[in-house]
Amino acid sequence: MDAVQHDAPRRRVTARLRELRFDAGTLCLNLVATVGRRPEAPIERMGDAERLAAWCHGVGVTLEDGYDPQDVLRSLHALRAAAHDIASGAVDGHRPRQRSVDLVNRLARTEPPAPRLELTADGEWAPKGSRRLTKEALLSLVARDLIDLMTDDARRSRLTACASEVCGMLCLDSGGGRPRKWCSMRRCGNQAKAAGHRLRTSAR
Repeated sequence: MDAVQHDAPRRRVTARLRELRFDAGTLCLNLVATVGRRPEAPIERMGDAERLAAWCHGVGVTLEDGYDPQDVLRSLHALRAAAHDIASGAVDGHRPRQRSVDLVNRLARTEPPAPRLELTADGEWAPKGSRRLTKEALLSLVARDLIDLMTDDARRSRLTACASEVCGMLCLDSGGGRPRKWCSMRRCGNQAKAAGHRLRTSAR
């Protein structure tokens, strides 16, 4: 299970650091990004029913009525740990644990609902995330997304980690222009620029 350790050195955790991230480039990495500041001082960003609902909305999925939030969270956290183990291996070269691979393969066996076009009563096209998924279907979507990422040489080669030592968020480089160094220029990129400016100023 992707449990967040609480014995790490204490650092100031702001509301921004607890914000959910939806800019990692693909569904499985957006799940991995629900833990921030790996591995030194991990921050749980999806630890309760409210955050689970917000994450589902952010990635464009809707769970069936009557689901047990804690049950879904436990399953997503386990998949999250496996996905991080596997995806980070493509960045740092470590071999993922076999249990991570086995979990992803097992969850991917469930057949997710086929995509379909639906018109609402007022004649509008129903949004993609309007169909309600079982927990098993959601887990399968994420697992299959990870499998697609890891078995596509071109996409896998674009996997990178934020250059910030306190962030390290896994994300997909767009593949166009300059290589992606930061998870976000508005976040870690600007912080690095500000830190560099302070260093240069103090050295004068």
